[in-house]
Amino acid sequence: MTTDTIITVELDDPAGTFTLREICERGECHAEFVIKLVSYGVISPVNDMSDTRDWAFDLQALSRLRKAQRLERDLKINLPGLAMSLDLLDEVRDMRREVDRLNRLLAQFITE
Repeated sequence: MTTDTIITVELDDPAGTFTLREICERGECHAEFVIKLVSYGVISPVNDMSDTRDWAFDLQALSRLRKAQRLERDLKINLPGLAMSLDLLDEVRDMRREVDRLNRLLAQFITE
């Protein structure tokens, strides 16, 4: 039996933020698409600025942007569907982490 291990890296580097223009460049998309993703809650700026020119995005937003692009391209999912799909994928990821944590904890109890 093989077990998959999920390794995540969290970066809390303030230099890891991107302006609207920079996230568009890195995501190879138009600002209109990013603005729509924000309005549907698919991604969120790290700040609460009302002017889109002042928005800043983190690495997580860039990652979700790229996932949204793949889902839209490969599965032809619309914007509301993207928001729901990405939320469900995040929930599955979190549950897998919790199951992995609980399995490790159970293994400790069994070996004691």
